[in-house]
Parts: sequence; C-alpha cells; structure tokens
Amino acid sequence: MTTLAAPKPTSRNRLECFVLYAVLQGLPIYSGVALMIKLINASEFAGEPFGAAIFIAMLMIFHGLVTPGLGPRFPHFFRHNFEPLFADPALSFSEKVSRWLAQPKTALQLLSNALLLSVLAVGVASIQ
Repeated sequence: MTTLAAPKPTSRNRLECFVLYAVLQGLPIYSGVALMIKLINASEFAGEPFGAAIFIAMLMIFHGLVTPGLGPRFPHFFRHNFEPLFADPALSFSEKVSRWLAQPKTALQLLSNALLLSVLAVGVASIQ
C-alpha cells in the first residue's frame, strides 16, 4: 500500500527555507565579507568584541528573510542565490539538502567558498 506524504504546514516549511538560505548560502558569503573587513583592519569592526559574529548573524538573518521572498519576483537579480528547491513543501529537510548537494553548480559554489575562506583566513592570521 502506498501512502502520500501530507504537505508540511507552511510555518514549518518557511522555517526550513529560512534556515537553509541563512546557513547554506548566507554563512559562507558573510563570513568571507567579515574576513575581508578584518583584513583591512576596520577599527569599528575589528576592535569590537563579538563584532564579526554580530555582523555575520545579522546579515545571515537578513539573507534568510529576503531571498525566499524576492528570489521568485526578481529571478534575474537573484539567479545565483535563489534555490526554489528550498521552498518545496513536498520535500523533507534532508531531501532538500541532498537534492541541493546533488546539483553540479552547488559543488562549484561550495568549492569556491571554501577556497576563498581559506585564503582570507591565511591573510587575517598572518596580520598580527
């Protein structure tokens, strides 16, 4: 006997969509930005305790809230950040992540983020 999975409530799907955008896309982007700001030694940012963590958290939340709403409306502007798979209510959280990771462009995106963050981390660590 086959059963159909009932679609998740919209609030849970929205929360999953927000978390996926914030963590999988926002965190690498804004961590790189924070490292670049730290590299140029911006005193407003680098001198504050937890300045980088607050900066990254605020922008991750903003990214997670804005991208799902504006992505479908402006597909040309958000073509690299918008992922309609994240908002699919028929998929579970793990299925959304596994299907996103199976796409060829995702591997390139993750590799470029890892290389950029590594180079920036070496630059920041070398400045003392």
